[in-house]
Amino acid sequence: MRVTVRLFARLRDITGAGELTRELPDGATARVLWDLLASEYAELDTYRDAVSAAVNAEYAKMSRRLADGDEVAFLPPVSGG
Repeated sequence: MRVTVRLFARLRDITGAGELTRELPDGATARVLWDLLASEYAELDTYRDAVSAAVNAEYAKMSRRLADGDEVAFLPPVSGG
């Protein structure tokens, strides 16, 4: 299956792109997708336990199963003051 990945802020800086596409096996989860990206861009791994995911514009757990054509957004933690 093919999914679209959207990356924001520091995650976009690390990958050099705000949007990517990836092929995944059927039944893959958002975590599988994240781990695939982290294997390609090692610096992403530092955000492994802090990143949030959204699937088709709705916040989702990393255990969420993905479907062909899904759009998955990964968002780094946000700090404010």
